[in-house]
Amino acid sequence: MADLPFHDKADFDAADRGFIAALSPAVIRADDGRVVWDNDSYAFLEQQCPDTAHPSLWRQGQLCAKQGLYEVTDGIYQIRGLDLSNMTLIEGERGVIVVDPLLSTECAAAGLTLYREQRGERPVTGVIYTHSHADHFGGVRGVTDGDVPILAPAGFMKHAVSENVYAGTAMTRRSTYMYGPGLPRSPEGQIGTGLGMTTSVGTISLIPPTLDVTHTGQEETIDGVRIVFQLTPGTEAPAEMNFLVPGRRALCMAENATHNLHNLLTLRGALVRDARTWSRYITEAIALFGHESEVAFASHHWPTWGAEKIVTFLSQQRDLYAYLHDQTLRMMNKGMTGIEIAEAIRMPPALEQAWHTHGYYGSVNHNVKAIYQRYLGWFDGNPAHLWEHPPVEQARRYVECMGGREGVLAYARRYIDEGDLRFAASLLNHAVFADENDREARTMLADVYTRLGHGSENGTWRNFYLVGARELMGDTVPADLDTTSPEMIEALTVDQLFDSIAIRVDGPKAWNENFAIDWHLTDLDQRHRTALSNGVFVQQADPRGQDGADLTLTLTKRQLIGLLTGEPADGIQHQGDMNVLGRLTAVLDSPEPAFPIVTP
Repeated sequence: MADLPFHDKADFDAADRGFIAALSPAVIRADDGRVVWDNDSYAFLEQQCPDTAHPSLWRQGQLCAKQGLYEVTDGIYQIRGLDLSNMTLIEGERGVIVVDPLLSTECAAAGLTLYREQRGERPVTGVIYTHSHADHFGGVRGVTDGDVPILAPAGFMKHAVSENVYAGTAMTRRSTYMYGPGLPRSPEGQIGTGLGMTTSVGTISLIPPTLDVTHTGQEETIDGVRIVFQLTPGTEAPAEMNFLVPGRRALCMAENATHNLHNLLTLRGALVRDARTWSRYITEAIALFGHESEVAFASHHWPTWGAEKIVTFLSQQRDLYAYLHDQTLRMMNKGMTGIEIAEAIRMPPALEQAWHTHGYYGSVNHNVKAIYQRYLGWFDGNPAHLWEHPPVEQARRYVECMGGREGVLAYARRYIDEGDLRFAASLLNHAVFADENDREARTMLADVYTRLGHGSENGTWRNFYLVGARELMGDTVPADLDTTSPEMIEALTVDQLFDSIAIRVDGPKAWNENFAIDWHLTDLDQRHRTALSNGVFVQQADPRGQDGADLTLTLTKRQLIGLLTGEPADGIQHQGDMNVLGRLTAVLDSPEPAFPIVTP
């Protein structure tokens, strides 16, 4: 850390460049008065870095906390620091095109108001979603009602809704640890996530795209602005795209090149991203647009100006993901496991000296493990790890082998005194899982997690450690962000709606149930059959010509959503036994949105 170039203030100059106006106070409220964003709570970052934070992460927090309206280049502006992500505004002939309208409608509306206060009452004439993560589309109804062209990469809707619904409860729960919204904003608590400060907690909306970008080189003109797209599926998101505005010599890199090492597998959980593909798309972006650009901006952080600096920045970002991929594969093929590779890998000195390659959000350590998982899965090949006991049973046996509770705590104290907090955490975790009522073990582990968090350069690691410490002390923070908003549910296809039911079936309860339901969706002119068989909820399109079902329902998609969310079946035509619906709902399980993570 001592060798890091803290004297280099170029990022601070870039983050301040083009500043026009700040939101004052930087507090955004919902209609009911609830605070959904408070950037002023990070004012403490103006102080010198304390002992409770990693200086490199503190520096990143200072940069990310800058907020307001900024000019990127002639006719292109950004709203930064009013949500986890940036909202970009491209002025056209009649109005303004909004790129990535943040996570919450309240934040997007506040950002647009700030822009209009400085640039006039320009109407929104188009929207671009660069990719399928909610912090880049959720605020859309804060800027438009949908009566404008909305562009997105091919596959956007499928991935936007499936990620937030299928594993949405588990992801949202883990997000409370990853982003730390329930932590106090203070030198001892939450100081950002590296990618931004935290997530807003307002209203998430979704308006489907009106035009898909299906191939690289596709050109579209919106409000007189010519835009050239590069499709980059399988990079930071399953559906993502970069684009160039040739008339402004401005390149948008979406979330494929930001001022940190990104995640190949987020700590909240997601599909593992492909580092090899990611790096190759950055190479393609350099070839397509690098020398045609005078400014490169992204959906997070601050821009880079100058063609030479842009190429250097993108080349280093490309090398970052390629190096992690190739070296992990090299060591994997020498027999090393993901954990071993994560400890052994060393990054090139030139990348270590570049601030934007540091692991403030992703990390070298957990990205290496993600690459290993992508290729070889969870099993490292050691038979001892093939059929291990679950955490509680394993913990009880470890504690017994180490001489009982007192032996574990004694060893933990020794490792704490020696500065080996990592192994102390492992020992104390066993003590907690062996006896969840052991207050001393909980308190010791909470202290270890707090110290590990305060020493972490990675914002999301810090938040995980600190939120984990709070859970140990009995302060479970529920999720305050609902990613399954009504519009998200309505955006699901019928197949996805039935999938969302299938993953809620309690298999043992449904073992002996056997029935079929036909669904005729009149507004979509679709017919589907679902059946319960051996605890499995099976779906099939267009069952006409097959044997009759136990129940046939004629309804609209809106009525289907109502049925699946517990509304009465009023107004729905049916033939057959309506009791079948009750038999279905009787075997459905409900997710637990506040399940424990660091305790049994």
